[in-house]
Amino acid sequence: MTERAWIAARAGSLLFSIASFLPIVPAAAQPSDAEVEQGRGVYDDFCMTCHGRDMVNPGGVTFDLRKFPTDDFERFRNAVLNGKPPAMPPWRDKINDEDLKSLWAYVRSGG
Repeated sequence: MTERAWIAARAGSLLFSIASFLPIVPAAAQPSDAEVEQGRGVYDDFCMTCHGRDMVNPGGVTFDLRKFPTDDFERFRNAVLNGKPPAMPPWRDKINDEDLKSLWAYVRSGG
């Protein structure tokens, strides 16, 4: 075995060893029916006026939440808490963390 092949083999072995200690990140669990229903209530209170009943846009210029990427909570969180000027106001002072998580469960469900 050449020195180059030996180094490559050792590097591969080392990477495999390191990878075996890394935590496995499971896919996000689907929200329960109860979480979705709670989120529907939050949606009805804060979002329905602009985004439509059951997330069906009433024909305005608002974003169709049924098309929101269901794997991007941080983007969702940022949009809800900080708003999307000029059309969407920030909800930071009006919605708590539990409501935000419930709302995310509802949006992930697709309405």
